[in-house]
This record gives sequence, structure tokens and C-alpha cells, in this order.
Amino acid sequence: MIKKILEEQFGFNSFRPLQQESIEAITNKKDLLTILPTGGGKSLCYQLPALYFQGQLTIVISPLIALINDQVMALTQNGIHADKLTSELDSEEVSEVYRKLYNKELSLLYVSPERANMDGFKGLLNQLDVSFIVIDEAHCVSEWGHEFRPDYRKLHFLKEEFPHIPIAAFTATATSRVADDIVEALRLSEPVRLKGSFFRDNLILNVKKRVGNGRVELANFLKNYEDESGIVYTFTRKETVEVAKFLNSRGFEALAYHAGLKNELRRETQDKFIKDKVKIIVATIAFGMGIDKSNVRFVVHMDLPKSMESYYQEIGRAGRDGLKSECLLLYSMSDVVKKSELMNSIEDERYKNFAKNKIEELYAYANSRECRHKAVTGYFEESLDECVSLCDNCQKEDIAELDITKEARMLLSTIYRTGQNFGKAHIVDILRGSKNTKVLDNRHDTLSVYGIGDEISKTSWDLIVDKLFEIKALKRGEFRQLVLTQFGANVLKGQAQVSADEDIFKKAGKKVSLAKKD
Repeated sequence: MIKKILEEQFGFNSFRPLQQESIEAITNKKDLLTILPTGGGKSLCYQLPALYFQGQLTIVISPLIALINDQVMALTQNGIHADKLTSELDSEEVSEVYRKLYNKELSLLYVSPERANMDGFKGLLNQLDVSFIVIDEAHCVSEWGHEFRPDYRKLHFLKEEFPHIPIAAFTATATSRVADDIVEALRLSEPVRLKGSFFRDNLILNVKKRVGNGRVELANFLKNYEDESGIVYTFTRKETVEVAKFLNSRGFEALAYHAGLKNELRRETQDKFIKDKVKIIVATIAFGMGIDKSNVRFVVHMDLPKSMESYYQEIGRAGRDGLKSECLLLYSMSDVVKKSELMNSIEDERYKNFAKNKIEELYAYANSRECRHKAVTGYFEESLDECVSLCDNCQKEDIAELDITKEARMLLSTIYRTGQNFGKAHIVDILRGSKNTKVLDNRHDTLSVYGIGDEISKTSWDLIVDKLFEIKALKRGEFRQLVLTQFGANVLKGQAQVSADEDIFKKAGKKVSLAKKD
């Protein structure tokens, strides 16, 4: 029966790893937690059993309306009876969904966690013949996950009030701590626990320090992928529009996608991408979840994602057909600052610190010289035995280094002489001899350090600041000003050296030759 549904309804002849085991757990009415990395085919694990239980209803609790809409549309197009209850529906549409439910016309019903927690929905559950309940993106349950949602945490009522209904929880990313928390929070009863491998041997992982806004680097990277499909992730909605406009000016086909677009335009943009009518989507993280497109040849991040989990999920949208695909991460210390500032609005102090640690962990990964695949799999507690030569670090031979101690001391001295009360832009203006109003009003043009770095480009100074943050010679003050650490003071006194990759400064277009390290 299961094989027949797989072939006739979904068009596959065989299962991917852990799909069959997940399906068997569900059809045997057992609770389940499956951790299956992006691209592993999680949706099939519960959509197929939903058809196996003919005449019964499968409920899928999912966090994003955009994802719910994508899933329902795809199922409907495949001839599977599915619908949704979301805040987008008016009263007449909600009534029509209820009619279908009472007449047993649906195999799957998608709802948000907020809807699931409503008293009216709990009452509905008592009237329906439910085969099992799916908790999709189950990492949202855990306080230790990267996208904690309080309404997910309340879903323990499902096992408490409906203990006879099995629960199948799915996520692409979870450490053992998060997995244990999911099981406990949902009150799962002796669940089957399955975990796939996080190693993707067809993904090439490259990480580079961003020069300026990174757009020239992006355009140069895309020259290797003419007429290929890919996703470019940006931090803000505004940036999606600006980067897409930039790419079109350079001769690339690109469209912007973000949650602020009207539903019709979002669907149209997504449809064009899936059908290869447009090659590049520039998007916030709202794009990609549940997208059924196997030939994504590249994924580019224009800045640091907020966690290793987010990074892994997003690069997982590349190469689902098993062919070689490349993932480029461009980053800067400023990414950490921007995201940390946003996290300051989090009221729970413990969770705020936890979220900040996540972005700092990813920054450490970006600066690491360890094999990228070893670092990623190791984060998810999976051991990778061999260096696989599928990342920038493994492909590097001898890394030429520059001694930037002299320049670092110039910068640290300027910070110290201005009372450690100013940000990066002002410090660099002083070094480069700017005559702007702020420099003159503070009489910083009278300092001995004024103009001593005028032959070094602004971009190179930005990279030196990044390096000093990386080695913890600098930290941010309460008002984002640059402040010396004890190690920074040691560098300033000539008691420590500072070096950096030569290649980074070459790309920055520095105006002077910094000293090569012996």
C-alpha cells in the first residue's frame, strides 16, 4: 500500500534515507521525532501516511503562513485534498473549510500554532477523526532552538487532552539538547527518534570577508553561474530590492522576494523561479521553506545569518538534485553588531544572551580555518572523519599573511586619544585626515594621529577594525563606540603582533603595501 502511494501519488520509485522508517513509525501509530536535514524530503514523511489513513484527517501545525500556502497549493495541484485555517481567510472561507472537514473531504489540514492553541480549535479536534498530528519545524518548540515560538511551547496540550492521537515532530536542525527539549515539551510518549546525516557532499562551502556592501563580489561570483538558478539572501526587505536592482543593471535576471510583498506578487515571483522564468531570487529568509526546486546551483548570503541552524537550513536549498552546488557566505563584524542590537529588544535576558551567542558562534565559524563541513557537522554533533576538499579552507594551500601591527597601533592610538568615545567611521575619518564638521568641531584635526593613515583606503581600515574585533583587541561600548580591551592595550604598547590574510586586502583595493609577514 505504502509503495503504491509513493509511486502513483508522488511519482517516486524509492525512499530517501529515513523516509521509510518515519512513515512506518506513523502508520504504526507511534510518536515520532525525525531530524532530517534540508533537502531530505521531510514533507513526504507525513504526506504519504496522510493518504494511507483513508477517510481520516491529518493535521499539520506549521509556523509560517507563506509555507502553509506553498504546501497546500502544491498538494492541491497534485490532486491531494488539502486546505488550511489561517488568519488570511475571511469568515466565508473559514466556513467552507469547516464544511469540508465535517464532510470528510480533506486528507490534510494545515494550521498555525496560534490557531491550534485557540479554544475553538480544541473543540473542533473533539469532533474530527484525526489519524495523527504533525508538528513541522519542531525546533520552534525548544527554548534552546534558533527560532523559539512561545505558541509552539504550549502544544503540550495535544498529548494531555488527546493522548490517543500520535504526534510526529519534524525539524531540519536540532542538537541533542534541542531534540530532548522537543520530546519533553510536547510530552511525546516513547517516541521513535530518527536523525539523518548533516553532511552534504555535493555542496561547496565558501566564506569570505565582505568588501564594502559585497555587491561587486556578488556580481563576480555570479559570472560563474550564468543561466543557472540560485538564491541570494539579504538581511532586510529594502536590501532585497536594492540588490535585485543592482544585479539587473549588471545583466542578471533577478527578482526581489520578501514577506512585505502582496500575496499575489509573492506567488507570481515564486512561480517564475520554480518554472525557470527568472534565474535569481534576492530574498529574506521568508523565501525557500518548502520550495520544491531541485536545480538551485548556488546560495549566497550577503551577511551573516542569525545562527548556524539558520545558515544550514538556507544553504540546504542548494543542490537538492545531488549535483555540485556552491554556497557563498559574505560577512563582516558589523553583521554581529546589527543583529545583536536587534536582539536587545528581547525581554527575556537569558534568551537574549542565548540568541547573541548564536550569532557570535557563526562569526567564529566564518573566521575559522577548519574544514567548513567538519565545523558544520560537528556543530550538530556528527563526526566527519576526513577533510573533503569541498570548502575554501580545505582548498587553500599557503595563506600569505600581512603584518598589520603598525596600522593596528595607529587605529588603537586614535581610539585612545579620542577618549574611546567614538565609532568606527569617525576614527577612520581622523586617520584619513577628513575635514568634515564632526572632526573639526571636536578639534581632532589637532591630534598627532590626524591624517597618518591617509594612504590607506577606507575599506582597508574597515577590515583592520574587523580584524581587531576578531582577535578581541576591540569591543563595543554602550553607545557603539570603539573601546580597547586589555589585549588591545597590549597591541598598542607593542607587546603583541597582528596579522591578516593578504588576499582580503587585495580585494579591498588598498592604496599602500602593508608589510608581508615573514
